[in-house]
Amino acid sequence: MSYKRTTIYDIAKELNTTASTVSRALNNDTSIALNTRELIQKTAERLDYRQNRIAASLRSGRTKVIGVIIPSAEINFFGSVVHGIEHIARREGYNVLLFQSNEQTSYEKEGIEALLQLRVDGILASVAKETTSLAHFAAIKKRNIPLILFDRASDELGVPSVVIDDFKGAYIATEHLIQQGYQRIAHIAGQQHIKIFNDRLRGYVHALHANGLPLDDDLIQYGKISIESGRACAQQLLQIANPPDAIFAVEDFTALGAMQAIKEMGLGEPWRIGLVGFANEAFSAYISPGLSTIVQQTVKMGEESAQLFMNIVADKQKMYVPEKVILEPELIIRDSSIRK
Repeated sequence: MSYKRTTIYDIAKELNTTASTVSRALNNDTSIALNTRELIQKTAERLDYRQNRIAASLRSGRTKVIGVIIPSAEINFFGSVVHGIEHIARREGYNVLLFQSNEQTSYEKEGIEALLQLRVDGILASVAKETTSLAHFAAIKKRNIPLILFDRASDELGVPSVVIDDFKGAYIATEHLIQQGYQRIAHIAGQQHIKIFNDRLRGYVHALHANGLPLDDDLIQYGKISIESGRACAQQLLQIANPPDAIFAVEDFTALGAMQAIKEMGLGEPWRIGLVGFANEAFSAYISPGLSTIVQQTVKMGEESAQLFMNIVADKQKMYVPEKVILEPELIIRDSSIRK
């Protein structure tokens, strides 16, 4: 037996009214009396009515869907940002469609193309580590579709963005280690074509200079954002002739790898190397020792990103005069950085 889909005409017939009145009531049009709206909405529910979103989007020019592209669903940071985006999106009657780039440019391009074909009302994205050309993001802007970047943003695109003050976060992380009495502080850096990682390197360098410590190129290792890279970079640092007494890692997964290397090299019992990460990943408080790190206000980052989109919906001109929201980083001090 085939299933007959309930239409607004069925509801109108049931209530002896017009399809136009039903449509407006289902869209909560306040020109329809409240008691009439409630009756129509209850009848629609009783008759198992499902709105044809495609038809509705063709009429209104909007799908009420926001596309979100994140580099990795495995990283708690991005999941938390998405949580913030969804909070605002749902409040404003939007659904969120999530796409994962797996840090690859090719997947990122596929995600953008898929979201554009689905006619999303806007795209919120964080750029993949592999991406060096932003032409596929520029194509979104050329089509006059709102694009908001979060965390890994780029000023050259000229679009709204929400970021943490990565320079300041790195500065306070490094200065905390200096205040603990560490003198040879190393940095495991990320890929420098990504602005946030370059900002963290600069923050580290400035903190050393501001506190009268020399910059030693031997104390900087360039790696990737992974446990394996963190371990390998820390092993390199701890084997030089004059090794560091502390490490500031570009991100918590990198710091976790560095922690493993420190323990493997017999420097973990008692804990002898200061260590600070960045991002406050979910595991940071539960490993031993607890990892000192920088909080990036992830939920707020998501909320602010979604709000920038809502601002553009309300006033299209805001898309052409892009707003940049810079959030304040916060240091969480745990046992990994406290000098005994």
